[in-house]
Amino acid sequence: MFNVKKVFFASNFTAAGVLSKLPERIKSGAEAKKLEGIGTKISEKIDEFIATGKLRKLDKIRNEPESNAINELTRVAGIGPAKARELVDAGYSSIQDLRDNPEGLSKAQKIGLKHFEDFELRISRNEISEVETLLKSEFAKIDVKLRGTICGSYRRGLASSGDIDVLLTHEDYQSGSEGKSHLKKVVHALEKIELITDTISLGDTKFMGVCKLKKHFRRLDIRLLPRDQYYCGVLYFTGSDMFNKNMRSHALDIGFTLNEYTIRPLDAGMVPMQPLPVSSEEDIFDYLSMEFKHPYERST
Repeated sequence: MFNVKKVFFASNFTAAGVLSKLPERIKSGAEAKKLEGIGTKISEKIDEFIATGKLRKLDKIRNEPESNAINELTRVAGIGPAKARELVDAGYSSIQDLRDNPEGLSKAQKIGLKHFEDFELRISRNEISEVETLLKSEFAKIDVKLRGTICGSYRRGLASSGDIDVLLTHEDYQSGSEGKSHLKKVVHALEKIELITDTISLGDTKFMGVCKLKKHFRRLDIRLLPRDQYYCGVLYFTGSDMFNKNMRSHALDIGFTLNEYTIRPLDAGMVPMQPLPVSSEEDIFDYLSMEFKHPYERST
């Protein structure tokens, strides 16, 4: 059986949504056609993909020079499909074209181009572990009440990651209170020790930039959350996407709404009530009557 759920996202969002909610993989176009939102054309594509592992229409699109150029340019961090289309229309078709004429790029896109080769590389656990040790040391020097967690695939125990995502909080920083200066203090300290080399953006609660520990430049994001929202954030940004989706769906089924900030009970009219107090990830699982899953158990 082939996993056909991902094949149709670009061409039919309704069908993709229906397929993504199924507990098992579709085995034939005829089976899929019984589902709401899937007609003859989509069912035929499903049969074609199951039989051959590919789609003629997609292969044709992939082989068009314009599509190849868009795919090439979107490999640069900060360049999305719309910007890539704009660049292709302006005559760009390769990474080298961008390097020869970078004038049309934003600051973030120029940084993505500058570190293109390094950003293409996966980051090993050992390297992120070294960054984690360095971050904890700096947090302690700045303020012993600062707390940080590296989330994503690193926290789930995977061997490598695409970038480094850090959640930051402070024990005295609660929703509605002053405390947004903590992020800028951390960023300035990390710049001082030359861990951070480039800043793409820096606001009160989110930093996007580049760090370098040894020989490679890596994407680094730091997000500041109030202490009362921190563990919902840690849960969400640890992932995986499918794990989060299933957990949010379960929450709704039993009368809660869960996101990266809060967990709230729903009233009889399905309106969210006040956030529940959360002092650990375990609290969230308890509210939802779920067995606690360690981060390394959340990749599916």
